[in-house]
Formats: sequence, C-alpha cells, structure tokens
Amino acid sequence: MNFKYTEKTKKRAVTIFILALPAVLEMSLNTLVGMADTIMISRFIGKEALAGVGFANQIIFTLIFVFSAFNAGATAMIARSYGEGKKSRLNKIMNENLTLNIIIGILITIFTYFFAEMILNIYEITPEVKNYGTIYLKNIALGQLFMFISFASAAALRGASDTKTPMYITGAANIINIIGNYVLITGFWFFPELGIAGAALSTAFARFISASLYMYIFIKNKGILNLNIISMKITKVILKPLLNLSYAAAVEQFFMQLAFFVNGIFISQLNTTAEASFRILLNIESISFMPAIGIAIAATTIVGKHLGEGKAEESLKGGLTAAFMGTVLGSGIALIYLFFPVFALSIFTNDISVIKYSHPILKIVALNQSFLAFVVIMVGALRGAGDTKGAMYITITRLWIFFVPLSYYLIIIKDFGISGVWIAEIISLIIISIIVLKRFMDMKWAKIKFFE
Repeated sequence: MNFKYTEKTKKRAVTIFILALPAVLEMSLNTLVGMADTIMISRFIGKEALAGVGFANQIIFTLIFVFSAFNAGATAMIARSYGEGKKSRLNKIMNENLTLNIIIGILITIFTYFFAEMILNIYEITPEVKNYGTIYLKNIALGQLFMFISFASAAALRGASDTKTPMYITGAANIINIIGNYVLITGFWFFPELGIAGAALSTAFARFISASLYMYIFIKNKGILNLNIISMKITKVILKPLLNLSYAAAVEQFFMQLAFFVNGIFISQLNTTAEASFRILLNIESISFMPAIGIAIAATTIVGKHLGEGKAEESLKGGLTAAFMGTVLGSGIALIYLFFPVFALSIFTNDISVIKYSHPILKIVALNQSFLAFVVIMVGALRGAGDTKGAMYITITRLWIFFVPLSYYLIIIKDFGISGVWIAEIISLIIISIIVLKRFMDMKWAKIKFFE
C-alpha cells in the first residue's frame, strides 16, 4: 500500500488527534492521581506503606482488568453499530454490558473485602508491608462496584465516539481523590487522620462520584446512550457476540495480569528499597504509557467505526497513523527520563536510597517508551477491528514466551534487581512489534462479523 503524506493523511491525523486528545487527557489525569497517591503515601507514611499499596493494587488491577473484559467487546460492538447507524442496538449493548459489570463488581467487592489478608499471603513481604497492604485492600474494596460501573459507562461512550465525557468525569473524580487523599491521610482540619486507610477511602469515594455522574448522564436521556431498566435484561442476541469478542480479551487480561502478578512475586524477594523503587518507576513510566492508552482508545474507536461504514482500508490507515503518532509522543517523553532522571524521581520521594537505586534504571525505562506505545496502540486497533483473538495471542506471546522468563532470569538468576524488569520488557516489545504490525497489515480482521 502507498502511505505517502497527502492532504487526506493530514485530515486523518487531525481526526485521530481530536478523538484521542480527550482520552489522552483522561489517562493523563489518571496518571497524575496515581502520582499524587504515590507522593503522598511515600512522603506522609513511608516506603513500607508504598510497597504495601503496590502489592494490594497489583491484586486489584488483576481482578479488575480480567473481569472488566466485557468492556473491550462492548466498545468494539458499539463502535461498529455506531458506524452502521444502528443506534437502538448500540444502546441495548450499553445497557446489557452495564448489567454484567454490576454483577461482577458486587462479587469482586465481596471477595477483596473478606479475603484481603489471605490474598496477600502469596507475597514474601515483611509483616509491616503486609499490614499496610491489607488495610488498603479492605478499604479500597468499597469502591470496586462503582469502578466497574464507570468502566462500562466510559467504554460505551468511547465506542459512540464520545471521549470528552469520560475525560470530564475522570477529571472531577480525580480532583476529589487528590483532595480526599490529603485530608484523610494527614487529618487536615476536622477530618480524622486515617493514614493508609484514608488513601483507600478517598479513592473509593471518588469512584462512587464517578459512577453517579455517569448514571446521571444516561438517565437524562439527552444523548445516544440512555439508561433503561428494561434494556438491562441480558439477551442472547447481545450476550453471544459480546462473549465471543470479550472472552479473548478476558483471557488476554488474565495472562497479562498474571504475568505482572508473577513479576511482583519476583520483586517481593528483593529488599524494601527495591520494592519502593519499582512502584515509583512504574508511576513515572505511566506518564508515557497512559497517553499511549488514550491514543489506543481512539484507534479502537476509529477502526471499528470505519469498518461499520465499510471502509476497511481507511481502518488500516487510521490504525497505522495512530500508532505512528503514539510512538513519536512516547519518544519525546523518553527524553525527559534520559536527561532529567533525578528531578523526576525527587518528585515522588525524598528517600535518598530510593533515588540512588532508581536513577540508572530510569534511563533504561526511557529506552522502552517508543516500543511500548507502538504495541499498545496496535493492539488497540486490532480490538477495534474485532480481532480480540489476535490481540490475545500477541499479548500472551509477549508476556509468557519472552517477558516473564527473561524477568526471572535477569532478576533472580543474574541478580540484576528491578532493572531486569525493563530489560526484559524492551526485548519482548521489540520482537512483538514486528509480529503485531504484520498481523494488522494482513487485514484478516476486515472479514470479522459481529452479528448474524
């Protein structure tokens, strides 16, 4: 194919930018909240608390990302229906997917609250770190249901090409979270000083506000997507294609989160300084990772929409353009890590031992950014095309054939410490970049049908 730069290429890039910008801003806001949480916990409580929260969040994210996989299928189905002009069908998809998320959210809430301490026993961590993790996990569980409602709502809006509303709601919730963190951790003004429990309760309350705002918008009945109790009843006509698309995304997320989970066990065998350093470096990396996720959301939406319109070649070009834009952005952010590593680290912690340990590793993290952005966006484009199986195979291959074995070898066998994590990730991403590009260029996804 010919991908010369033309006026149409420019228009395509502008369209992607307009669609991606709110999603990028939303993901950046999430990143800033994660940064704020890390900074406050690190400075006001200590590195043991930071490590405990990190292990607790690893469990939470594993459960959330695996069991919210229905949203990946729902976004693809809604985007395709939106392109086809089937508004009543996309509204039915949104309502049924919301029902599934509510059921799963209730079950996850019960599980994480009552089995918090037992779950954390899998890690080889100090009693102090485990105690912090248990307190955080039990309190954060109170907001799990609301997070699932928000995920389902945001996925539906993005599929209908509305990336602005999730951005606004996320922004409002995140402001509440940051303020709540400060006042409940420190006991500012008349608020009680709750420490690590305060950080968790603040996040849970922010998730409640987020879910409430989404429900308010859907109940108002002014947009394409409307909350309807009758439409929330699960039917075979929607559930079957949703399951066909989502089970691959669920399997993908299971193996992805399991890989991070296993990697966390490797990290837990290091000292507390290394554990805290790992959490801080993850937060720093997310500065470039979250914008890539935002562009991937745009790629998912635009690829699905063009397929619904019968424009498969435009879907291909849209996905590739999005990947190029994300790679350039990731490379630009990487320069900050290379040239200002101490400054970036000092934002998160004033612990000299953590800064000294993390400083050389952040430069390795920088080398990872362009490859990470490219793969994340390409996989998002495959999901938008309905090729969730392809995305699953690629993710599992990257993590379990390359990343996890290399991480074990470098961290445990060769004693590289946490630098082994990012060396392993760079190698796995370089290899998988070639594979995912070939898969997308083959365009077999253009023949995938969602509905009978």
